[in-house]
Amino acid sequence: MARIFDVIEYPNEMTDELVHRFPDDGSQGDYRLGTNVIVRTGQSAVFFRDGLALDMFGPGRHIIATANIPLLTQKLQDIFTSGKGVFPAEVYFVSMKEFPQRKWGTPQPILVSNPGMGLGVMLLQGFGTYSFEVKDPQQLVTQIVGKTASYRIDQIEDRLRSIILSQLQDTLNEWGAKMNLPQLLAKTEEMSGFIRSQCEDNFQAVGLTLKSFILANLRPSDKSAQELRDMGMLDMATYTQLQAADAMRDAANNQGGGAGLTAGIGAGMGIGNLMGQALQGGMQSGQQQQRPPSGGAPSGGTMSDVMTPSEAAAALKVTEEDVMAAINDGSLKAKKLGNAYRISRESLEEFLKS
Repeated sequence: MARIFDVIEYPNEMTDELVHRFPDDGSQGDYRLGTNVIVRTGQSAVFFRDGLALDMFGPGRHIIATANIPLLTQKLQDIFTSGKGVFPAEVYFVSMKEFPQRKWGTPQPILVSNPGMGLGVMLLQGFGTYSFEVKDPQQLVTQIVGKTASYRIDQIEDRLRSIILSQLQDTLNEWGAKMNLPQLLAKTEEMSGFIRSQCEDNFQAVGLTLKSFILANLRPSDKSAQELRDMGMLDMATYTQLQAADAMRDAANNQGGGAGLTAGIGAGMGIGNLMGQALQGGMQSGQQQQRPPSGGAPSGGTMSDVMTPSEAAAALKVTEEDVMAAINDGSLKAKKLGNAYRISRESLEEFLKS
């Protein structure tokens, strides 16, 4: 049986709560002329009956009377004119505060088309924050909350992050088709504003507004080719390219160190290293390869039985730093004589097969 309430309020800061139903036991409350409605700062109270909004109150103390709630009493005119002083309704207290610094991130890399560079694709991960607040309490309750007694932020965040990630993917593919990775990374601030504007309609559809969106970190994926294939992110053709000759060729163009070589030959080149080369310009067409040092390996691809690191680098068409990195991490066997290293042809061939 419904209870008659003389005071309607929800004295809670609603730190992590978007909406709270009054009464919260699932029953309807009975309210009458003279009932006090207390709405705290940062709240809004919406009266519902049979799924229809009757009226809404902002912060302050309100008394239900025909003089100050014309919308409510107009819709309930039949009740009051028939001599009844009580009407049943559900009251939803909605937090109108901004919810800042909500985190978002890509759960798996986003495959981005990038014609003209490397394999023609980029695999990117992004992280950042966003903030939102309620714009239309009635819309929020009608579209999302329903008759739930308490609706918390974590119940809607998956939906909001899905909106953001969907728009992020669309934007990256649209922009990635027009610019290379370094250019794309230079546009993160501009991209943040664009994504926010594109998400706004979806937020408003559920009564919210996206106050801010920040793309704090956009970077190449650090997952391996095998991990990405297991996740369904790579087709067989791309995976094969990463595993074999193309990965090795791209590693050879890396001017920045040995990581690309050691990751690219053998078990498969890590996508993070492949994308990292783009940042250094290593994947751009027409890049000049480093000249072999004097005394390097003979032309025609033949190798001496014993080589210095520079001769091994010349044979592999990589930098000497790449070879030293492979020696230091143990993937390439070499003999240290004093301060110098010597590499046998057998060790180099074994390294290439690993």
